[in-house]
Amino acid sequence: MPASQPRSRARDRNNVLNRAEFLSLNQPLKGNQENKSSGRKQSGQAGAAGAQNTNPKERRQSQQLPEEDCMQLNPSFKGIAFNSLLAIDICMSKRLGVCANRASSWGGARSMINLLGITGHGIPWIAGTLICLVKSSTLAGQEVLMNLLLALLLDIMIVAGLQKLAKRKGPYDVNPGLLDYLTMDTYAFPAGHASRVAMLSKFFLNHLVLAIPLRILLVLWALCVGFSRVMIGRHHITDVLSGFVFGYLQFRLVELIWMSSNTCQMLISIW
Repeated sequence: MPASQPRSRARDRNNVLNRAEFLSLNQPLKGNQENKSSGRKQSGQAGAAGAQNTNPKERRQSQQLPEEDCMQLNPSFKGIAFNSLLAIDICMSKRLGVCANRASSWGGARSMINLLGITGHGIPWIAGTLICLVKSSTLAGQEVLMNLLLALLLDIMIVAGLQKLAKRKGPYDVNPGLLDYLTMDTYAFPAGHASRVAMLSKFFLNHLVLAIPLRILLVLWALCVGFSRVMIGRHHITDVLSGFVFGYLQFRLVELIWMSSNTCQMLISIW
C-alpha cells in the first residue's frame, strides 16, 4: 500500500489534463455553478411572478394557441377538398381566359366576345321589355311582359346583393364596363350574365310557343353567353355555373309570385 500511493501520485503529476490550464475544461468552476444556479432561481422566480401577474384571459389564450396552430397544421378533409377544388377552378379559369386582353391567344376575337356578352346585359333587356310593353295591345302580352320586367329587376337586385356579400374578384384584372356598373355587376360571384340568360331562357321556354330549333338555339345562346364571361377573364367557371343555378331559382321565384292580369293592368294604369 505505501508503495502504490507514490506511484498513483506520480501518475497524477504526469497527467497533462491535471494541469491548471486544463482544469477549467474538465471541471466547471464552483463560482460558475453557483452563478448559474442563482440565475436559474432568479429566472424561475421572475417567471412565476410574471405568471401570477398575467390575467386569466391571457393564460387561457396562451393555452389555446398551440391547439390553433395544430388545427392550421392539420386541416380537415373538407378544408383540403375545398382548397383543392378552388385551386382547380382558378387554374382552369385562367387557362380558358383566352380573350382576357389583346395579348392573349384569342385577343383578336375579344370584341366579338364582348358583343355576345352585351346580349346578356340587363339594361338592354329592361329597355326592350319596356318598349314592347308600351307597344303591346293584348292583355296576355302585357301580363307576360310585366312579369318579365319583374324578373329582370329581381335578377339585378339579387345578383348585386350576392356579389356585395361575396366580393370575389375575377381570375384576371379586367375592369367592368359601363353597363356592368349600371347593373352593379362589378364582382365575380355569381355571374350576372349567366343568371340572367338562364332565367330568360327558362322564362321563354315556359311562356312562349317556340319550335324545337328555336328552343335549341335559345339554350345554346344561354350557354355561350355564360361561358363568354370566362373567356374574357371576368368570371371563374364556378361563378358561371352558380349563376345558372341562381337564374333557375329566380325563375321559380317569379313563378311563385306571378302577377295576374288585373294586377298588371293596375300597375300599367299607375305608370
